[in-house]
Amino acid sequence: MSGELSLNINIKEPRWDQGTFMGRAKHFFMVTDPRNVLLSSETLEEAKVIVEDYRAGKAKPGLTEDELWRAKYVYDSAFHPDTGEKMFVIGRMSAQVPMNMSITGCMLTFYRTTPAVVFWQWVNQSFNAVVNYTNRSGDAPITVNQLGAAYVSATTGAVVTALGLKSLASRLPPIVSRFVPFAAVAAANCINIPFMRQRELKYGIPVTDENGNRLGESANAAKQAIVQVVVSRIGMAVPAMAIPPVIMNALEKRAFMKRFPILNAPVQVGLVGLCLVFATPLCCALFPQKSSMSVSGLEADLQETIRQSSPQTTTVYFNKGL
Repeated sequence: MSGELSLNINIKEPRWDQGTFMGRAKHFFMVTDPRNVLLSSETLEEAKVIVEDYRAGKAKPGLTEDELWRAKYVYDSAFHPDTGEKMFVIGRMSAQVPMNMSITGCMLTFYRTTPAVVFWQWVNQSFNAVVNYTNRSGDAPITVNQLGAAYVSATTGAVVTALGLKSLASRLPPIVSRFVPFAAVAAANCINIPFMRQRELKYGIPVTDENGNRLGESANAAKQAIVQVVVSRIGMAVPAMAIPPVIMNALEKRAFMKRFPILNAPVQVGLVGLCLVFATPLCCALFPQKSSMSVSGLEADLQETIRQSSPQTTTVYFNKGL
């Protein structure tokens, strides 16, 4: 590439068209790339400088467009889109595959005893709580008390759901018991995410016009955002928690697995990881990250405010979170 890099590249938006599923999938394959977890603080800060300088109208000499986009995705993988804060490492979307493959693999392996079910559901919901808080939408602070209450409520709900389903499954064929962790995770997501984001449901999340101008906060937008995230999270769990149990049920009948039962856990974790590498970005891509809704779907007072301040605006946009 010759000459200076153009300053007209819109890096506020993803590189690929977010109006199509394929464009969103390409975007999230970059965002959830597990290799980003291994990047050093220096690399992250360098990417941050490149992105912030470019947004301010300055491009590092010799910077290419591909390098700019790489820096943008490294920046997006580690810094919150609304607050700009560096996110806790295991709460980043790039940590989803390595963390979930380990936890889910163990949940699917150690499901036969009550203590094991309780322990791994607790571990999973603790991890989910970190992810949900780290990737919350909006820039409103949440207090330690609110965070603690949400965590306890969500974790208790998940464990009770898992134990209830385990009790029911004990009367059914063994293969059904293998799907208890999936059913528990699906039910727990419906509890965990709204609890961890309850402040958004109460006070709303920022909504903007198509140019990014902030128009106010909407609880209705928060409801839509949370529903979309719940659907995506359950979708992520389907391949990872539905396919390996069927394969493992067949493998465990084979002589080599009976001879080496220690292989059960690593094989299960590997199968889950293979599913998650594809399921995580594809399910994140089900809905646009920059979600939208009609002004008529907002609260009456916010509708009136928008009509007065921006009468030409018919659609508002917001970060749905992950």
